[in-house]
Amino acid sequence: MGRTSMTGDAEAPVPLTVPLVVLASAFIATAVAFLGAGVVIGTPVAEAAGGWLGQDATPLAPATPAFRVWSLIYLGLLAYSVWQVLPSQRRSPRQRKLRPWAVASMLLNAAWIWSVQLDQLTVSLVVIVALLGVLVRILVLIVETPAETRVGAVLADGTFGLYLGWVTVATVANVAAVLAANGLDGLGPRSDPWDDVAAAVVLALAAAVGVATAWRSGGRLMPAAGLAWGLAWIGVARLDGAWESGITSTAAFLAAVVVLSAAVVWRFRCS
Repeated sequence: MGRTSMTGDAEAPVPLTVPLVVLASAFIATAVAFLGAGVVIGTPVAEAAGGWLGQDATPLAPATPAFRVWSLIYLGLLAYSVWQVLPSQRRSPRQRKLRPWAVASMLLNAAWIWSVQLDQLTVSLVVIVALLGVLVRILVLIVETPAETRVGAVLADGTFGLYLGWVTVATVANVAAVLAANGLDGLGPRSDPWDDVAAAVVLALAAAVGVATAWRSGGRLMPAAGLAWGLAWIGVARLDGAWESGITSTAAFLAAVVVLSAAVVWRFRCS
């Protein structure tokens, strides 16, 4: 009798209001992102907060085209949010676990953009660190509860994996921006060749995080793709401009290759 009860509880659909909150959060995040793009109103992120998040502000800032990945992430979040409203997903134990964290990730994303628009750079760092923690939690849940369908794997695993990988790079850039804005030597403006060494060490640490993520996630490709994308664009940004550096650029490209290779290797080992 206890077993029947447990099964019945697991298959009972959540109230419609729950997935609708997820959907509303996706629309809020997308709308605020439009503001952050500065297309109609607002200030582009690269120009807000004193310009400390621009590609030439620190040696760890990605080139501006890197931010195009957000379009794919927001598209994925919207698609996931619509899909999880379906009756079949209202009964999914996996979605029951993911929804609160998905909402948190989208609202924190919106809060980050608002903090930057209000020139609150330090607050933006606190927010993005919280966002990174939420996305790590989502990855853990995704690994612990495999997708029931291929569509679920693409929309949930793919979207939040890419989201996590990119936010990892964005967090590194945000930390560098806050430190530089507060006058830390070696992060802006250029002072000596040791700046390149320090940047290379940070990029190596980012690669190590990517390798650890590949190992713990069983070689999931999208977190690696998001991280490698950001690292590669840091490399591109260092090819010229205020922080031109062959050392930093090479380190960034190598870090991207290491992260992708680790994910592929672990995926084959786990298959």
